[in-house]
Amino acid sequence: MELIRGLHNLRKKHQGCVVTIGNFDGVHLGHQAVLQQVKAKAEELNLPSVVVIFEPQPREFFAGSQAPARITRFRDKVERLKAQGVDRVLCLSFNRRLASLSAQAFIEQVLLAGLGVRYLVVGDDFRFGCDRSGNFALLKQAGAAQGFEVANTHTFEVAAERVSSTRIRQVLADANFVLAQNLLGLPYQISGRVIHGQKLGRQLGVPTANLSLQNKQPALQGVYAVLMATQDQVLRQGVANIGNRPTVSGVRPALEVNLFDFNGDLYGQRVQVIFCSKLRDEVRFANVEALREQIQRDQLAARAYFANHADQGIPLAQNKLNLTDNL
Repeated sequence: MELIRGLHNLRKKHQGCVVTIGNFDGVHLGHQAVLQQVKAKAEELNLPSVVVIFEPQPREFFAGSQAPARITRFRDKVERLKAQGVDRVLCLSFNRRLASLSAQAFIEQVLLAGLGVRYLVVGDDFRFGCDRSGNFALLKQAGAAQGFEVANTHTFEVAAERVSSTRIRQVLADANFVLAQNLLGLPYQISGRVIHGQKLGRQLGVPTANLSLQNKQPALQGVYAVLMATQDQVLRQGVANIGNRPTVSGVRPALEVNLFDFNGDLYGQRVQVIFCSKLRDEVRFANVEALREQIQRDQLAARAYFANHADQGIPLAQNKLNLTDNL
């Protein structure tokens, strides 16, 4: 799969394709149904399939910290799109220039001049352009005039309810990881590179592997029993805290994982953290000693969870860790 960052990196060879546009946050089963629709038409027309996404997502640009939480980090999203067999991903920087682009200019600059779209798949509620002035009807009109076809996406339901990113955010907030897996098509997880932190966990006797969330508000907050897949693809049990760490005056969202019975060096490794069960909410403790005691109780609770679920097994992501690309 080819990842193209920005319109300026499109070349003549990228002209002529079957396109869909959206945030694709989570690349859930609903998204996967759209991608299958796009791929089927691309195969029929003997054209490449292209997914257009935005970074940051439009609501993050306009709403900032009030935007919906991220289900999937950028790299995870691209990896999952790749796993679905998409030929190309065009990532557009959502900035003031793009936000001010009229709907007609978006059609002309992105869809026609940039991609030479032959077939476009979007929802009939799709809105685009400055002030969200563009809609499905305008795309159909443009397609009739410019020689490309516009098709509506197929709705995908689980338990008689449409699968959407909004629904998955609520399911994750409720810590219903079984339903989340049924909607996503794989266990809910966050991947990232282990970075150096404050070393506070080591001082407390519970060293942690820290993952940066890049200032994106996560879909989860609290303390969880987790599995971590390290570079060797081995699953290890542990406890994770995801949030702002109020007891130690944290100000940015962070993910910290304490692995049981592990003393290795993970710095610099890319890992996957798979969330299994919520233990408690994140709270502020009176002092560090109270935090230490609670961490010990969290470890006991997580070990008990894994002991009671030893026969269930949780699979790794369908896409294995990619440690060599430059996403």
